[in-house]
Order: sequence, then C-alpha cells, then structure tokens
Amino acid sequence: MLIIGIDPGISGSICFFENGKILDVIEMPIMTEGKKNKKQVNGSQIYNEITKRIKQIEKTDIKVIIEQVSAMPGQGVTSMFNFGQSFGILKGLCSAMQLSTHFVRPAKWKKYFNLINSEKDASRTKAIQIFPYFSSNLAKKKDSNKADAILIASYYYETFGQE
Repeated sequence: MLIIGIDPGISGSICFFENGKILDVIEMPIMTEGKKNKKQVNGSQIYNEITKRIKQIEKTDIKVIIEQVSAMPGQGVTSMFNFGQSFGILKGLCSAMQLSTHFVRPAKWKKYFNLINSEKDASRTKAIQIFPYFSSNLAKKKDSNKADAILIASYYYETFGQE
C-alpha cells in the first residue's frame, strides 16, 4: 500500500511512503499570484506530482493522510483563510482523483511519537532517528515540514496500514 502523508499549507510537504519506507518527500508546490506576489498552493502541480507516482498503482492500494488543521489562536484572519484554502485544495484534489483520504489531528500523531509540547524541530529529530537513511534530506531546520509529512505517513502505516 502506498501512503501519501501530507503536511498542508504553503510551507508544507508531501511524503510518499510504502511498506514502512520513505520513497520520496517533496516540498509543497507553490506559485505566486497578484501584484504582491502572494504565495499559494499550486493545485495543478500537486496533481502532477501525485499522478506521476501512482500511475502503476491500483487506487484501492493508495491512502492519502492529511493533517487535519484548524484555526489557531492569535493567527491572523488572512493567514487563516490562506491556510484553509490550501487544505481545501488538497481535499478537493484527492476527492477528484478518487483517492481514499483520511485526516489525522496533529495532537494524535504527535502523541504517538511523543512530540506533544515539543519544539517544531523535534519532529525532524524524530524522523531522522526512525529513518536514518533519509537524514541527508532532513539536514536543514526548514525541513521540519518534510519530517511532519514523513511522521504523518509513518503514523498511519504503523497504526492502520498493516491491517
């Protein structure tokens, strides 16, 4: 079974995970729009990235796991709207592609990996511990979003994927 773990948002990532192993992790495809060059998720490129990796796989053997995000206290209205828009694009794309989609709250997967109340970078450290062969792809602090996508996919694989 191919598991696609997604950390949504402009700085998110997408992990392609199969049989307990990381196949690939990409940064969220983005594009700019308008006079202010505001960044937004590039739905068309996400579609292309997923499609090229699932060509030879039966859709019944694919599970997409998206971190279920919600508004956070203190977050601005515009950034909340943009974050929700990114989440909606991912949800709509998976639905249109007829891929089995599941949602996991951050608290759920973070608790599983003992990351509750830890620094953002702790997920990167945990991913390197679990998948040392992938550590060169998680060398920078900004790679914590890749680590989140990896851990989201790994969480699903370890808790539901082997049934």
